[in-house]
Amino acid sequence: ASTMTKRPELSRDYFPIRWHIVAYMAVLHLLALVSLWFFSVPNLIAFLFLYVKSAMGVTLGLHRMATHKSFKTHKWFERLLITGGSLAAQGGPIEWVGLHRHHHLHSDKMSDHHDSRRGFWWAHMGWMFYSVPAMKHVPELTKDLQKDPYYVWLEKNFLLLQLPLAIFLWFIGGWTMVLWGVPLRLVAVYHATWLVNSVSHMWGDRPKFTGDYSTNNKIVAFLTFGEGFHNNHHFKQARARHGVGKHQFDPTWELIRFLESIGLVTDVIR
Repeated sequence: ASTMTKRPELSRDYFPIRWHIVAYMAVLHLLALVSLWFFSVPNLIAFLFLYVKSAMGVTLGLHRMATHKSFKTHKWFERLLITGGSLAAQGGPIEWVGLHRHHHLHSDKMSDHHDSRRGFWWAHMGWMFYSVPAMKHVPELTKDLQKDPYYVWLEKNFLLLQLPLAIFLWFIGGWTMVLWGVPLRLVAVYHATWLVNSVSHMWGDRPKFTGDYSTNNKIVAFLTFGEGFHNNHHFKQARARHGVGKHQFDPTWELIRFLESIGLVTDVIR
């Protein structure tokens, strides 16, 4: 087990505030709260379907494939998976991958942009409201993705993906389904993903020594389709399977196994 038990209290470095991110998150969370007043079974179904689609896009496409290259696939399917991850609107795919690679290089160190030692709020979402120094390292860490003009376009226009989705939802379920399928779904996926950075670096089991505070948290794993087995992941970052222990169900890994069985993915790192 890890011997990193002392968690020093760090003062936050106050970098320039990204007011556009503050405004975006405030409006989106307000719309998500408003949407709860308009519950219906069709709205819930749309929400759940799109939650799975976009959250799995993050874990399968942006994380295990694009960031860690845990498997290979056809170019058209690679683009499809990264588009699915971009549907979660967690920044462009190049920024997402670059920041995550930077996190692994400096996990829970001073230069880690969501260093969990700075507290739950900072690790969970507070860091995003500031121009953290890690941002300037994204270009050098994502040269592979920058070779694809589609990813470069998607980096600048990822929010546009919400427009055709919103129009489709409006046609089949009206504006209340738009609320459930866009702002409420985005906020839910945001917080589930952020729990990996906060909760899965603070609470849970730490069977492997990784030099950081990563943990295995089953609740986070449930919400993120296996990503919460974070200590396992930090121990062997390129491994496609995160839930390697007993009773560690990893839906993303099961999907990778299925895609491998039908020939859509190859060179899976085990």
